[in-house]
Amino acid sequence: MSSHSDYPRFTLGSRLTDEQREFFRVHGFLHFRPFLSPEQVQALLRASEEVQAKWLAEGVEKVNGVPIKYGKDVDGSPIVQRFAFASHHSPVLREFLQDPRFTSLFPLLEAPGGRVGENEKDGLVINHYVNVTGSEFSQMGWHTDSLRDVFYGKRIGPMLNVGVHLDGTPATNGGLRLLAGTHQQPLRDMLFRKKYYKDVGPDDNEIAVETEPGDLTVHDGRMWHRVARSPLVGEASRRRVMYVPIISGKYDPKHAKSATPFYLRFLHLVK
Repeated sequence: MSSHSDYPRFTLGSRLTDEQREFFRVHGFLHFRPFLSPEQVQALLRASEEVQAKWLAEGVEKVNGVPIKYGKDVDGSPIVQRFAFASHHSPVLREFLQDPRFTSLFPLLEAPGGRVGENEKDGLVINHYVNVTGSEFSQMGWHTDSLRDVFYGKRIGPMLNVGVHLDGTPATNGGLRLLAGTHQQPLRDMLFRKKYYKDVGPDDNEIAVETEPGDLTVHDGRMWHRVARSPLVGEASRRRVMYVPIISGKYDPKHAKSATPFYLRFLHLVK
């Protein structure tokens, strides 16, 4: 596989095919198209805007211990650029997480007790990237999602990061970049292959994930990935993605008095 976008797109049904499971086993990610209809995409965007309006009006700073990241939109107005536990504040988003197709991804964990982590990790996260002056979120440097387990002195548990893409993102507009196969790397490489979040540049081996509105992607939590900044400015740079953790193991829900996770104290460094 090259560093471009020449990989297969699949269709997600009620269960994974043998081909899909084998592709994930080798490469550590899958890309499904289409997952949502245009009408469903618009309904989710409206729901996220309703949560944003509520949080702006109430001055919400954290949800279940997780800081909310605010920034500026193309017209200078304040927006939420990283939501956490968004489904806790929207019946539309909560219902969306009940989509039975999510359960068809559980076998990729290769562990019993798979579930959608609506109340765990950071819950349903919505990232709203825009490249304008005042934006606090236009890219995200190289990282793995499994590092948080290391921070807590836990054994690295199985985790899938499922992305629901609400805007189309050709490779020319930045977006998700993956290092395929790094989900099988030794722990040392997971810790030190890149400087977490500080390294933002391209990698010769990266794959550009090109999405259309309504696409779904899933990658192994141990895989190195980044979100490239759009070279475009203003409205054309807008990218909104919802992320759902699929996990197993001991149930570990967050609540209103949960402490801020250590790794999120660096969230302000992510611009």
